Amino acid sequence: MLATLTIHLRLPGCASLKEKRGHIKPLLNRLHREFNVSVAEMDLQDSWSESVIGCAMLGTDPGVLQSALEAVSRWVESNWPDGDVWDSKIELV
Repeated sequence: MLATLTIHLRLPGCASLKEKRGHIKPLLNRLHREFNVSVAEMDLQDSWSESVIGCAMLGTDPGVLQSALEAVSRWVESNWPDGDVWDSKIELV
């Protein structure tokens, strides 16, 4: 089973793509390291003030996958100081 988490982020203080990458790249690395998820920026790569990141996990138990991705979403919402979460969505396939 595949589980995905899509998070739409707002980065209000960014004035360039280079600055945006400076905020997004550490977030992606931290999520991969802390939660053992595959993670990448999926959309709005050319926007200075927004980003869409995706996290994915494979497993056999849908409950475990759902719980793990909910933990990732909560962590980003409460611990990431560089922006705001506009939306997040978990899908199980």
